[in-house]
Amino acid sequence: MIFSSPEFIFAFLPIVFLGYFLLNKFKLLYFGKVWLVAASLYFYSYWSLAYLPLMLGSIIFNYGLGIQLAKGAKRKKMMLITGIAANLLLLGYYKYTNFFLDNLNLLTGEDFHIAGIVLPIGISFYTFTQIAFLVDSYKGYAKEYDIVNYALFVTFFPHLIAGPILHHKEMMSQFKSLWTVPVRYRNIMMGLMIFGIGLFKKTMIADTFAVWADAGYTPGYHHDFYSAWVTSLSYTFQLYFDFSGYCDMAIGAALLFNIWLPLNFNSPYKSLNIQDFWRRWHITLGRYLRDYLYIPLGGNRCSVPRTYFNLFITFVIGGLWHGASWMFVIWGAMHGLALVVHRMWSSAGYRMYKPLAWFVTFLYVHIAWVFFRSHSLTDAMTILTSMFNLNSMTNMTIQDVPVDMLAMLGIQADKLSTFLPVGLAGYSVQFAAIACAFVIISFKNAIEIVVTDKQSTLKVTWVAFISSLALYMTLHTTSSVFLYFNF
Repeated sequence: MIFSSPEFIFAFLPIVFLGYFLLNKFKLLYFGKVWLVAASLYFYSYWSLAYLPLMLGSIIFNYGLGIQLAKGAKRKKMMLITGIAANLLLLGYYKYTNFFLDNLNLLTGEDFHIAGIVLPIGISFYTFTQIAFLVDSYKGYAKEYDIVNYALFVTFFPHLIAGPILHHKEMMSQFKSLWTVPVRYRNIMMGLMIFGIGLFKKTMIADTFAVWADAGYTPGYHHDFYSAWVTSLSYTFQLYFDFSGYCDMAIGAALLFNIWLPLNFNSPYKSLNIQDFWRRWHITLGRYLRDYLYIPLGGNRCSVPRTYFNLFITFVIGGLWHGASWMFVIWGAMHGLALVVHRMWSSAGYRMYKPLAWFVTFLYVHIAWVFFRSHSLTDAMTILTSMFNLNSMTNMTIQDVPVDMLAMLGIQADKLSTFLPVGLAGYSVQFAAIACAFVIISFKNAIEIVVTDKQSTLKVTWVAFISSLALYMTLHTTSSVFLYFNF
């Protein structure tokens, strides 16, 4: 059950909403929280019951340890280290065991492998959330002595599967506040609006680009100049609108319950430098890496070379967090290196003309996504080489053009070259969609529309339009799983 499925929109979400506020109406506030926890556990177990005990065990372990840390137990530093290590070992077993064995096999020629290890959905997010809780408890920032409150903090379904990564202090004040108890129609309107925009991004934009990206990233696919750019840009925009759509739907769904999740995505393709990109893309992950890795390593309080190393290694590890693949490590290293270069550039006092700064930033991020998505270094280099192979741009023949695209456009192959370059005409639909995507990302995002737009008439119009469109899309499309569910 994903946010864009009919089961979620027309069954799960309304039932949970009505049950929660009905219990609140009869002043059964504690049972309202229990209801949300139970609903969230059902939402999680809908994917697979097999990993529900694992998550419950993780919650009980971290809750008990957090209480002891908050109470100032003896040798609490050792308890904190043990708790963090236990969480990382659990995550590492499911996420990296066979990756480690595969690399060991390359060195030794053996064939070690553990069959049956399947990555539990959401484990990276609820593990990182609970590590943050342990650290905050150790520092005295979090004091939670109610298992239901803690379980709700970890499992609240809008953020459970793919984030954002939460801090205890930013959520518990909301869960405990009486302000969240009654139905608030303004929040419902804003929540539906944000959710609807996210649904549009996911089902109509991201899932459309996914078809072209998946085809082009098939291992061994033969690329020319046009197909390489269509493939790479399709994934660049698929990931953008997929993750942006999820973040919008998560915020929108939570807002129905009067809960504001932290902003996790803020128009990152508008960024003018790589640092700005990471202040806009997966904001809570960047915050987490800064607070729990970069700063403990010494941050920028060290010598300049050590600061650069801290920055670089933080993003290498951040790349590995996304998955057990050297391609993610390469992607993380590329961003770490870019951040080091940006810091050196800024320290030297250099500036870049804004349009050029945007172009350079977007192009670099775009090229890095090729490594992020490719199955192997060979596949990535094939696409990148083809992207800059100008000979294939001018030497394409009618036979090189996708036949299905020609049929869709109603173009006869023997007349194609009379009005457009062969390659460009063959991918007209894709390039038109990419051009539209560039236009869309230049607009205000969903949160900006809701928060800054003061014209109530426009808001109502947006809600009516998005709601009706969302209804149509949900009934007439088959949506794929969100990409960040895999991380």
